Amino acid sequence: MAGVFEVEVDGVEHDHGLEHHGEPNQFDLSKLSPEEKWRVEHARMHAKHKGHEAMHAEMVLILIVTLVVAQLVLVQWKQRHPKSYNLVTLFQMWVVPLYFTTKLHWWRFLTTWFIFSVITAYISYRATRKPLACTTPRLVYKWFLLLYKISYATGIVGYTVVMFTLFGINLIFRIKPEDAMDFGVSLLFYGLYYGVLGRDFAEMCADFMASTVGYYSASGMPTKHLSDNICAVCGQPILVDVSEEGIIENTYRLSCNHVFHEFCIRGWCIVGKKQMCPYCKEKVDLKRMFSNPWERPHVMYGQLLDWLRYLVAWQPVIIGFVQGINYVLGLE
Repeated sequence: MAGVFEVEVDGVEHDHGLEHHGEPNQFDLSKLSPEEKWRVEHARMHAKHKGHEAMHAEMVLILIVTLVVAQLVLVQWKQRHPKSYNLVTLFQMWVVPLYFTTKLHWWRFLTTWFIFSVITAYISYRATRKPLACTTPRLVYKWFLLLYKISYATGIVGYTVVMFTLFGINLIFRIKPEDAMDFGVSLLFYGLYYGVLGRDFAEMCADFMASTVGYYSASGMPTKHLSDNICAVCGQPILVDVSEEGIIENTYRLSCNHVFHEFCIRGWCIVGKKQMCPYCKEKVDLKRMFSNPWERPHVMYGQLLDWLRYLVAWQPVIIGFVQGINYVLGLE
């Protein structure tokens, strides 16, 4: 292993235990191993920031205060003006990761982002047309429900790969730890990101389509009479009885006795975050609705996505704002 190198900052030499050849900072990094290069950069960073403890404490204080104030502002904004908050958050969710991945040349993410954007744009276009085509509601809900399940499964696989790597199971298959961890983290990121983004688009389409169909209004009063054999979400006839097992999908009856297609009500309640009957506004009991215990974690997963929305959409903005304050104050 190579020995000594020295870094000189403000006239002070710092010896970091590598073999010394020539003048300080006069050595070829290309001849060092990756571990030695990391030690060189680490030593340079410590030498650069030596004696700046007070400045660092001030920067940490600015970060903490900004995070607290930003959280209070976002909470008040969401409570007082939820529509504008949701719209801006959706835009942030869509643009912020695109900026960083383009800058870092993550082409796989950019490819999936483009495919998602094209399909979702078409689905959203169909959902906002007037008059609404009779096949549009089912198309919209089935797409977002499919996206929700794919993102959920992708996130679970990514988390499993990460845990297997931490326990060393990847070595059984002769996979390098860094490769396995990168693969697991990437899948986890894809699952969580598209899960959050899909839920927000589903929320927007759910509100618009429900009001267009005519069973749901902002005042809470139905604007059209609901027949006993008609689904209140999509407006199409119900062909399978509640007590029967459907080939493609079943029929669900809520506690208010209104019946719906399985895909429609699952999309309305889980993907679109609507925990109420689309027709009479009665609160939906998700535990009674989903008798299969394996499906109940989906609701918890949806709550996790709500928490991650803040992390993905607003955290980069807050950090950028903090860096701007540090730059104005001359803190580095």
